[in-house]
Amino acid sequence: MSETAERTYTVNGMTCSHCVAAVSEKVGAIAGAEGVAVDLDSGRLDVRGHDVDDAAVRAAVEEAGYSLA
Repeated sequence: MSETAERTYTVNGMTCSHCVAAVSEKVGAIAGAEGVAVDLDSGRLDVRGHDVDDAAVRAAVEEAGYSLA
């Protein structure tokens, strides 16, 4: 059984609450993701879950229209 872990990323290009919602929705849909927190001002993205793949997070952020630092 895997442990719940939290990883932090920085998202580039977000400018409004719609951006935050788009990133939250896409990253929250990743297999194993249990919690997502996005801060607009800092670009901070915290993802909590089991076995969440960094490549999947990157792909979800890019699908939302943004990039990771």
